[in-house]
Amino acid sequence: MSLLDEYMEDCVMVDRRTSSDGIGGYNTSWVDGADFKAAIVLNNSLEAKVAEKQGVTGLYTITTEKIMNLQYHDVFRRLKDGKIFRVTSKGDDDKTPESATINMRQVSAEEWEIPSNG
Repeated sequence: MSLLDEYMEDCVMVDRRTSSDGIGGYNTSWVDGADFKAAIVLNNSLEAKVAEKQGVTGLYTITTEKIMNLQYHDVFRRLKDGKIFRVTSKGDDDKTPESATINMRQVSAEEWEIPSNG
């Protein structure tokens, strides 16, 4: 087991679902989806600190295995504390090459709250 494997935490995708409300509109709900593991690290860079001062919530770097390809605006929850994150980059942009011995992909994410109105 590698150090990266030991750092991985249990997470679950949170999927947005819509359904008819019966009167021409729709209702939105958020439901748990696929389980996965991720290493979640708070970004303490100068840029992240400036963004926080401007009202942006915490910024994070998310590392997963390459098979887990998180995409822009995917939403997931860390199981140990229920914290919700929204992905702010594309998983296709930062991954190890096929010939690499380490198997990882990274995205950036922000702390996020599921909207109360869906």
